[in-house]
Amino acid sequence: MTAPVRLVHTADLTPVERAAVRALLADAFGGDFTDADWDHTLGGLHALIVDERGPVAHGAVVMRRVREGGRWRRVGYVEGVAVRSDARRTGLGGRVMAALEDIIDRAYDFGALGASDAGALLYAGRGWRVWAGRISAAGPDGVVRFPEEEGAVFVWGPVDGYAGDLVFDWRDGDVL
Repeated sequence: MTAPVRLVHTADLTPVERAAVRALLADAFGGDFTDADWDHTLGGLHALIVDERGPVAHGAVVMRRVREGGRWRRVGYVEGVAVRSDARRTGLGGRVMAALEDIIDRAYDFGALGASDAGALLYAGRGWRVWAGRISAAGPDGVVRFPEEEGAVFVWGPVDGYAGDLVFDWRDGDVL
């Protein structure tokens, strides 16, 4: 497929486009894509590939605050990466990720994402590295550790260590 990757801010997606992207994500995640997951995908830049049937590939990068190396950093957090089932393994996910990585390189201190088992192969193959340290979030009641996320958080770009603590900002739904 040679359709271009379109970069568009959430504010510039039409209601029809937003609904089509959400439908793609719901289908790609097998119905395990919640309202909170959708909310996490909004508010940043979307990398979108469309064909005659609608969205065929999507990913978004949103700004999050993450404490790393003793200071809070601006991080480009990748959300909602999906390729329509009939177009998987054709390079579209890589094209979407390349666009998101370029945004991260130009606008953020580094990139981060929480990977599913299926997605981990794509990210590792592109040079994303598994964070080897502890994963936590600064919640309403203090810092909460998420050991179940350790080994599933990947980072992109210059990071001081790869084994210290990452403390993410809190959000509703899945924190990571």
